[in-house]
Amino acid sequence: MVKVGSSSVTEKAVTRLCGEIAAAREYGHVVVVVTSGAIAAGWAALHPVGGRQRPADPAILQAVSAVGQHRLMRMWQDGLEPYGTLAGQVLLAPLDFVERSQYLHARGTLRRLIELGVVPVVNENDAIADEEIRFGDNDRLAALVAHLVTARLLVLLTDTPGLLTADPKRDREASLIEEVLEIDHELERVAGGRGSVVGSGGMASKLAAAKIATWSGVRTVIADASREGVLAAALAGDPGVGTVFRPRDRKLPARKLWIAFALGAQGGVTVDEGARTALTERGRSLLAAGVVGCTGAFRSEDAVEITGPDGKVFAKGLVRVPAASAAEWMGRRSQIVVHRDDLVLVT
Repeated sequence: MVKVGSSSVTEKAVTRLCGEIAAAREYGHVVVVVTSGAIAAGWAALHPVGGRQRPADPAILQAVSAVGQHRLMRMWQDGLEPYGTLAGQVLLAPLDFVERSQYLHARGTLRRLIELGVVPVVNENDAIADEEIRFGDNDRLAALVAHLVTARLLVLLTDTPGLLTADPKRDREASLIEEVLEIDHELERVAGGRGSVVGSGGMASKLAAAKIATWSGVRTVIADASREGVLAAALAGDPGVGTVFRPRDRKLPARKLWIAFALGAQGGVTVDEGARTALTERGRSLLAAGVVGCTGAFRSEDAVEITGPDGKVFAKGLVRVPAASAAEWMGRRSQIVVHRDDLVLVT
């Protein structure tokens, strides 16, 4: 899996990367691409002279992406053409991962494209995406697709050498973190916020994607898109190619990955120590009897964060009852609030 961010999607960069993709395929690797850049390509087409600020209105951005999507695909096809390879456009939406039938259909389509010798080029379906239920950035989409196709490696290409110890714009001593064994809160603090104004992600979103990928057993590399031979170096595991994240031994299934990382929490549930022990050590469902507090106006089937008596979030799940019922029953009913099949431990 190779993901290319908007700031790296230029004709020159895509042409060079397509050569590296072709070389990897010659060595027997199967390559799937996740690309950003439809909005940037559309905006450049609508305002070729430049000078106009990119809009923030979601409806306008969706329309702009419709203009840019086919231009983006043409760039990838032109890059792969000299190697006798076809690019196949695949536009995905969040529901393709949460609905079982859609998930299997998306996986089947990608597998058929691969069998036909086509390089799948994936993007979020920005033109019709519902603002309330979307990936928001293609880093997270790439991690979920990596799980979908059972990838061995996810390469997140960006405009920096990888994850650094500090913001290089503020700290000249910032250095590359070459390997990460476990993503913790300190590392998430180092990653900071959003990146380029061209894209919607940043190092924080890449770290979130790396967390999704490693929790699904996929080795992940964040590397510089402008580095010559970056894909071959990532495949070979060359030292210093970027920041390498080791996969976890225990893998989460697709549905639990979605709950843990792709769904936004609509509220929170606080539980007592007995309930926390039952969830973390005995794999039980969360009952209303163990709930001591609720926050947010969540509805049935919404995602909520589950907090222990110490105030720390330790799980996330889909609630089976709305907030009003959970608050009414807490501490005194045996009604299931979150079933164990819909619950993920996130620590």
